[in-house]
Amino acid sequence: MVVSTPDLKAFLLATPFFGGLPDAGLDLLMSMLVQRRFDAGATVVSEGEPGRSMFIVESGRLAVSKRAHAGRVIPISVLERGDFFGEMSLIEMQNRSATVVAEAPTVLYELTAQNLYACYKADIHAYVIVLQNINRELCRRLRRADNRFTGQRVGDDD
Repeated sequence: MVVSTPDLKAFLLATPFFGGLPDAGLDLLMSMLVQRRFDAGATVVSEGEPGRSMFIVESGRLAVSKRAHAGRVIPISVLERGDFFGEMSLIEMQNRSATVVAEAPTVLYELTAQNLYACYKADIHAYVIVLQNINRELCRRLRRADNRFTGQRVGDDD
């Protein structure tokens, strides 16, 4: 279901993914979004599967996890309203790096790699802003991971 409303526009502008986009670029990207609904317990994406889209969380709560070599599930993070995921598969064209499961009824907006490429062709300025936003968020995540890793390592030495 393709969605376009003033409330959606305000919501998207407040997310890290769409921040700073001019109206024309935002309208273009909004026209490409597809709403997806998931029940609690539903797997949205699975680690290792091919991925050619990303998602913006409109409502709900999702758990992100990875499998360790021994098969144990390691929790990575929790996603809520305004967060996005799946962007790595758009940038590097690799399989999904983690599993994402809805912990509550969830509404997502999906953007495919094909549509992101169409944005590039139609509005290079909007495309560049989106890529900058993705890169900024990836840097934040890497910084958080560095801090967690460092904190764990220091704790191990005590």
